Amino acid sequence: MAGLEIADLYIRVSTEDQKDKGYSQRDQEERLRKYCQTNLITINRVYIEDCSAKTFNRPQWNLLLTGLRKKKSQVTQLLFTKWDRFSRNTSDAYMMINALKTLGVKPYAVEQPLDLSVPENKMMLAFYLAVPEVENDRRSLNVFFGMRRAKKEGRWMGSAPIGYVNKTSETGIKFIAPDPQYAVVMRESFEELAKGQLAVNEIWRMAKSKGLNRGKNQFWVSMRNPVYCGKIFIPKYLDEEAVIVQGNHEAIISVDLFNEVQDVLDGRKKHNHLKISSPEMLPLRGFMICPACGKNLSGSPSKGKYKSYFYYHCVSPCRFRVNAAKANQAFEKGLANFKPIEGMLEIYKRCIKYNFDLSVKGAKEEKKIQKLILNY
Repeated sequence: MAGLEIADLYIRVSTEDQKDKGYSQRDQEERLRKYCQTNLITINRVYIEDCSAKTFNRPQWNLLLTGLRKKKSQVTQLLFTKWDRFSRNTSDAYMMINALKTLGVKPYAVEQPLDLSVPENKMMLAFYLAVPEVENDRRSLNVFFGMRRAKKEGRWMGSAPIGYVNKTSETGIKFIAPDPQYAVVMRESFEELAKGQLAVNEIWRMAKSKGLNRGKNQFWVSMRNPVYCGKIFIPKYLDEEAVIVQGNHEAIISVDLFNEVQDVLDGRKKHNHLKISSPEMLPLRGFMICPACGKNLSGSPSKGKYKSYFYYHCVSPCRFRVNAAKANQAFEKGLANFKPIEGMLEIYKRCIKYNFDLSVKGAKEEKKIQKLILNY
């Protein structure tokens, strides 16, 4: 016999919940259907979610809301077993309850029944919603402190950085080890960068040509990571200062090589930088990028029958070259477009100074990390 009340059933089972007794999909549906049968409630649709309840951005929940917002919807109740199946975020839950109320739908937990029209029951609702949220926060905090403790013990946590692979020992302990394929590429990249003759972008392209399939930004960050010299950086947290500890993994490069690279990146190493000397007709030599392969363009004169002609050209096999006079003229023409707007010169100066101060501040932070490595 069908009743006057029409309800949608909402069943949520996350991966972790499936391990706990009483949270299975089949068990929840059985309890909800039994409740509807006992209370003469007509079931409209059953929504089964396999997603976390930290937010309401869930596929089936979005589908459920779409159905409730339709004008033809006659649903008056949304049933679930417990309030933690509905949400594990107190503030989001209250907002969603109000949203359902505007749609004429009453959310109801059959095993934690509450009449929300009674003000005192809102205190009990807050308790039901807060308990799973506190459990989530505590679980996250335990994971965070566990990972921080493991780092202090010299273990790398998470996915292995470029040049390493994740492994598990016979005793079940996870660790990282040099990747037979890419460890050599990373070592050669550090060695090349330490010379101070090529930019990071150029060294990244060289690494890519050897099979390293990583983005430019990720490669740049790797050049700053002390994990490659056997150390692990632990960032500052509350009253604990940032520290660098000895890792229990195998280093790919030496500490001295890592420090040399940091000197180059921070501009402290000057003696090995490539010096660019250009004749009057080749002022842009070494500053332009080859459009074919991305390398820096060189330049030289080509002797003709009556005089020499100057060209910018690439030293790579792509053999790109362009007439120097035409390139210089195009550069001067483009440069003429960059003129300060009247009255904006002071703002430009302030912007340049602001960005310079930021770079100095960043260098100071890097210097602190450098000092940690040197003093370890």
